[in-house]
Amino acid sequence: MEALLRWAAELGVSDSPSSTSSSSSCLGHSLVVADFPDAGGRGFAAARDLRRGELVLRVPRAALLTSDRVMADDPEIASCIAARHPRLSSVQVDDAIWIAQKSLSAIRSEWEDATPLMQGLKFKPKLLIFKTWLWAFATVSSRTLHVAWDDAGCLCPVGDLFNYAAPDDDISSEEENREEVTKCQQKNEMLEEVKFGRSSERLSDGGYEDSEAYCLYARKCYTKGEQVLLGYGTYTNLELLEHYGFLLAENPNEKTYIQLDLDLYSVGTWPTDSLYIHPSGNPSFALLCLLRLWMTPANHRKAFSHQIYSGSMLSVENELEIMKWLGSKCVETLQKLPTTVESDESLLSFLQKLQNSTNWRVDVDQSSLGEEFGVFLRFHGLDLNYTESHLPVRLLRSLERWELAVRWRCTYKRTLVKCIFHCKRLIHELSLQQNQ
Repeated sequence: MEALLRWAAELGVSDSPSSTSSSSSCLGHSLVVADFPDAGGRGFAAARDLRRGELVLRVPRAALLTSDRVMADDPEIASCIAARHPRLSSVQVDDAIWIAQKSLSAIRSEWEDATPLMQGLKFKPKLLIFKTWLWAFATVSSRTLHVAWDDAGCLCPVGDLFNYAAPDDDISSEEENREEVTKCQQKNEMLEEVKFGRSSERLSDGGYEDSEAYCLYARKCYTKGEQVLLGYGTYTNLELLEHYGFLLAENPNEKTYIQLDLDLYSVGTWPTDSLYIHPSGNPSFALLCLLRLWMTPANHRKAFSHQIYSGSMLSVENELEIMKWLGSKCVETLQKLPTTVESDESLLSFLQKLQNSTNWRVDVDQSSLGEEFGVFLRFHGLDLNYTESHLPVRLLRSLERWELAVRWRCTYKRTLVKCIFHCKRLIHELSLQQNQ
């Protein structure tokens, strides 16, 4: 880490607005590297009190790793890419719109198309295999930042040490935000107010600016020692898992989808990605409106569409039918899944225990999940007769991925359970209104 920070300082990376840093490190004025075991692991802590909108890291263009820079530094690579560029461009797939089920096949397709290029560049055989490509793809794509002048984006040294926070999870209410800003502003001297100007009004966490540098800003006020987080997009947990390899325990942008009847889509024009269930269990505005319209007789839909689009309830009877249908749909979805929330939670606890185990055989013998774990071992070329007390590193990494998958499906099922309770509660309340 010291070598990285020293190298970055030599290139002009700095956490100071004055763009100056010591020769030994580019940090210390605004940020320090710290460990947060329960919040993303290694990340950045505030070196002092920071206010919202304050510049906390500046990475000059010369330090950014881009495709342009690679080709400029190596004429042979530039020549090979130029010769194959038309074909490579025609098969590229935007990873932002990949769904989890298609990711692996899409990555494999890119690997197959890039293999002749890598062979032309005389890559070593071990660098040509799909496993290596998969590692490189995950390493680069999970750290790439957008820059307007390079379609491939850029790698930002030191900048990727920030851990992620969902874009709106730092401000739970206008009142809390107002109190926070007031408190932070009281700690800043007038000189700093003049120096930073209107930076507290900045809404973006960062981007490439006219100063020929990628600049990152405090997304809220931080006290000294608090972890400084970066919001680099609005993602559901499935998207975070697919593109970055982690999940958020509390994600305000999470969306849970259920399979809807086909005739529902012919009733309204709402985008399919707007028809979901919130983490609280409440249906999204679009889903609720669509169901209200769907439950309205076809010959009355036009007359009531304005009221529905405004978000108003049509009638107690209409709302009752909606909640009964939605609750039943969630129950049906849960019943079709091969495991229950309870069994997933037991498996999750077992996997977490195994990853911290000093003797995995004892833990497996004491668990009812030994058979399932045996299937996992055989998949990786081992069995329950494996004699070492500690599992190989490659298996521990696979256990981490297994745990993430179970955590995601657990969250999905819990949301459906919450939706069922939400529907039952409203059915009870609406029935009381109906009987008055």
